[in-house]
Amino acid sequence: MTDSTSVLIVTDIQNDFLPGGALAVANGHEIIPAVNAVARRFKNVIITQDWHPAGHISFASTHAGRAPFEVIDLRYGPQVLWPDHCIQGTSGAALADGLDIPHAQMIIRKGYHAHTDSYSAFFEADRKTPTGLTGYLFERGIETVYAVGLATDFCVNWTALDARTHGFETVVIEDLCRAIDTSNSLAAAIAQMDAAGVRRIQSAAL
Repeated sequence: MTDSTSVLIVTDIQNDFLPGGALAVANGHEIIPAVNAVARRFKNVIITQDWHPAGHISFASTHAGRAPFEVIDLRYGPQVLWPDHCIQGTSGAALADGLDIPHAQMIIRKGYHAHTDSYSAFFEADRKTPTGLTGYLFERGIETVYAVGLATDFCVNWTALDARTHGFETVVIEDLCRAIDTSNSLAAAIAQMDAAGVRRIQSAAL
């Protein structure tokens, strides 16, 4: 088991991101059993949950004439437009039935501000509005952040980059993630993580 200075962040393993969901990540369901197993090797586990109000600014349906996966400019920068997903209180927003991490200590809900998207567990997409996770981890003496989940190129990537910005040693367990990979987003995310000093490993290396 990892020591008390490490935390595993389990990112957005929710019904809408699994096959059959509103924004399905290809083969997203495949990682669940291994995520459950790896989580049991961590004393500290945090789960993130996308939690949008209806009519969220990131939804293509909110913008007349726009289609999912188009990119528009918002006040905080480029925004990929998504199908409506993870709407508060819906079954699609619920954590996956197969996710079994009873010792998780916190669920961070994100994306609940109607006019700002949120990928990272640390900041909204405006890069200014904090979730409070940084202070929580600092106060608990966390030094190393491990990240798994959905999707590699968005929420996992942004979480990993923000963890590095705050000085945490950061590790993405690649085989316990899956990507959306729209417009070459996976290659771009890998390049960003590498440049920031995020380590990428396979779960067998734990």
